[in-house]
Amino acid sequence: MNATGAFRKRSHDSLSLVGGVVCLLVFLPGLVGCAGEQPKPSPPAVTSDQVRGHADKAFENLKQEERNRTGNQTEPPR
Repeated sequence: MNATGAFRKRSHDSLSLVGGVVCLLVFLPGLVGCAGEQPKPSPPAVTSDQVRGHADKAFENLKQEERNRTGNQTEPPR
């Protein structure tokens, strides 16, 4: 180290350089690995009629389970 502190500055610069290299070595393989994967196809869109039909069926199943649990058969099963 000289009187002007040049050695200290060089040491700090080398630490920054080492830190940058370490960051590149850590993050670059992750970025390349993600970019190499094929994108997954999106699932088919569900229409509101399909959602309503599934909800109606699930509700009927719940009502049937409740009737079976209580033993009350007020409505004929479908």
